[in-house]
Amino acid sequence: MAFEEFPPLIADQLHYLLNHSPDSIKIANVWSGNKINPKILDRFTLVIPYCLETIKWDVIYNSEYAMDPPDFVFGPDDEDFVPCRCSAIAPDDDQISSLEKALSEWDHEDSTRLLVIIQGLRDQYVAYQRRRVGQVDDDRVKFEISTVLTRKGIEMQMASGVDKPEEVKFAVPLVMDMNINKMVVGCPWKHQQKIYLQVVYPILRKYEAAPSAPRLKLVSYYDLKSLFSVEDVKLSPWMDGMCLAEYLPHLEETLERQIHEAVAAIDLRRSFIEALSLNLGRPLEADPTFCRKATFLNASGQFTFMVHFFFSTQFPKQQPTLMLQSCQHLNQSSVPVKSNLLTEYPWSPRWEVGRMAERLCDFLTDEAVNFKKYCNEALLQH
Repeated sequence: MAFEEFPPLIADQLHYLLNHSPDSIKIANVWSGNKINPKILDRFTLVIPYCLETIKWDVIYNSEYAMDPPDFVFGPDDEDFVPCRCSAIAPDDDQISSLEKALSEWDHEDSTRLLVIIQGLRDQYVAYQRRRVGQVDDDRVKFEISTVLTRKGIEMQMASGVDKPEEVKFAVPLVMDMNINKMVVGCPWKHQQKIYLQVVYPILRKYEAAPSAPRLKLVSYYDLKSLFSVEDVKLSPWMDGMCLAEYLPHLEETLERQIHEAVAAIDLRRSFIEALSLNLGRPLEADPTFCRKATFLNASGQFTFMVHFFFSTQFPKQQPTLMLQSCQHLNQSSVPVKSNLLTEYPWSPRWEVGRMAERLCDFLTDEAVNFKKYCNEALLQH
């Protein structure tokens, strides 16, 4: 994002915030409060990750007094969130004093100050939501809080609406004895990869005899999908009378094993690509880190075409998806003619990678004839 339309003092604060925040804070909207020159921007909406969702706060500077600290406007559902009311919101006096100090000793030349305030406000928001959840008249929720409080990083949130029943959401960072980033050679990820369990408890109504099971969902950074998709994990059912303290250890053990398998699958995909090279030659390009893609140049007589391989994280249980692309035929839009995605060919996950590659190359020999015919027909339709 360009900051040229902000006053320099505000631009420096904003630039530092977006580049150094550990929470992937983003800007959703910018506008001006300057009536004399509305082209000068001095207000913006921050989108801040919280409890596996997001909250939006408006940050209000005054471009005519850019040396002053900003004001903050919180969301309509958080009318009771009043930062720095120590006893009512957060028991951590050090946390509050550091925030108050950052506000009272505002230094417009210190580009780190806005980030310090945002982090302080977010810390107080965590305490505010925890206090709200603790006041819920639901014995199960109170018990769950007591069993997981020793876990670091848990966030919780009250959720309700006009047409929605009340519910409590927990975001639980799963603890595994591994550093996923360090397990992948050449890892390009900027953030430390973590996996969370989202737990949503419907609040028990007075006329309901027994609580319903919570809704469970695994959540991770999008980047992790290159290695491991949490959507492929089958969660164990929630048994009657179960609590999080019972459920989490088995889940963490299962995920740890599956991630080790996912890392080992990288080497298996790499070996398969190397086996293909014995028949198809050196790949034109290949994903060197996760081995999820590879492209080879192939020929059938004088017909030259490329073969694109796409690998899922479930390889070799799931065979690669193929797509052929002609080097000699263009469609009406002057784009190279391509085949549909191909997944129907001889395959067994129990074969050795050499046999997998050999059988697939045999398939390509036959499919090249069909694809050439398809390309010639597409050419005649011009």
